[in-house]
Amino acid sequence: MSILDKHAILERNATLLLVGSLLVVSIGGIVEIAPLFYLENTIEKVEGVRPYSPLELAGRGIYVREGCYTCHSQMIRPFRDEVERYGHYSLAAESMYDHPFQWGSKRTGPDLARVGDRYSNEWHVQHLIEPRSVVPESVMPSYAFLKETPIEVKTISMHLSANRAVGVPYTDEMLENAVADMKAQADPNADTSGIEARYPKAKLGDFDGNPAKLTEMDALVAYLQMLGTLVDFSTYDDAAGYR
Repeated sequence: MSILDKHAILERNATLLLVGSLLVVSIGGIVEIAPLFYLENTIEKVEGVRPYSPLELAGRGIYVREGCYTCHSQMIRPFRDEVERYGHYSLAAESMYDHPFQWGSKRTGPDLARVGDRYSNEWHVQHLIEPRSVVPESVMPSYAFLKETPIEVKTISMHLSANRAVGVPYTDEMLENAVADMKAQADPNADTSGIEARYPKAKLGDFDGNPAKLTEMDALVAYLQMLGTLVDFSTYDDAAGYR
């Protein structure tokens, strides 16, 4: 009896086919799942990735609150057209401290995974106040109210604590200095040695154009200016060869 004849027997017997299918699926599932029980983390750590600073975390909260993720993704796929337009493809480690992640599913506007340092603070503020003044074809609504809305600083330690509860490695020192770090990051005259030590590569200085007032605009721009700037891709081994 040939192999094809044996296969015909399997196809004609529904019960035998069901048992065989379950057996194959079970083996495949075990092969894929079993190794995960021996790994502490399935995400490979990348040098430079760190938890958000208090001001960046507040800005990320505003980004989520205002639904920015519905029009802007934060995930560059490993395709040539995306890499050439937006930069190096996204790494899993870059989203390891995101709860929830901001990969997105739609791009009405451009991807923002590498938007940090591409534009000045002034550009971002103007874009958020009147989008069409810098991007005529934009359909984004105005967020001018952010510049007039003071940001709540007293609860930021609670936000850091909540993130630590789900695995973000905020230390006791970070929690104790959360309010001070939040204020110092947007104050051009503040002593920033502490925040620079706790949050390397944090963008510093006035973000909204008014150093006398800490606003939601400060927080959102600080968050945007950080995106994609933590990992030094000039030293990253790009196995895909897109650069």
